[in-house]
Amino acid sequence: MALKTFALADIAPTPWKNGGGTTREIAVWPPGAGMESFAWRISVADIATDGPFSAFPGIDRQIVLLDGNGVHLQAHDDSFCHKLVRVGEPFAFSGDTDVHATLVDGATRDFNVMTRRGVCRAEINLKRQPFTVVPTDAMALLLVLRGTWNDGDGMQLAEGEGVWLPLGTPALTMTHTDIAALCLRVTLHMEP
Repeated sequence: MALKTFALADIAPTPWKNGGGTTREIAVWPPGAGMESFAWRISVADIATDGPFSAFPGIDRQIVLLDGNGVHLQAHDDSFCHKLVRVGEPFAFSGDTDVHATLVDGATRDFNVMTRRGVCRAEINLKRQPFTVVPTDAMALLLVLRGTWNDGDGMQLAEGEGVWLPLGTPALTMTHTDIAALCLRVTLHMEP
């Protein structure tokens, strides 16, 4: 499989059932898998109002603030109470837990990674310096948060753009020229 670039602006948003926001699905594995059968799913959500997050039993979740003043996440079972206020900093929690989200001050845009427990696990790293991705034993996905990143071979990614690297794609080294540049790197490890 070849790497695949994407732009958030080109992905149609899907409204939430509760009307509290929308989701743009970036990628899912296996391709075309539904909510009951995915190994992993990566999306961006725009949260417009306070309200509950949908529960996803058997799923591990990670959320990263992309834009806005943040969101306060409160677990109904009191297992955590977390303010997501730093852009690019991931927060992990169990999809089994019912969570209420309260906006800190206005709407937010958030990056979400969901992995099926025992099938796949994900690592999210915020990159500020040039880095190399070698997708030999894990799939990877990159999303530019700030600045412009390029691979030195003609691919250039701006804010809100990214690339998905399936297993077996060639190594990719990403660099930038802007000191404020930020890029999220997600590594997806399939469990044996």
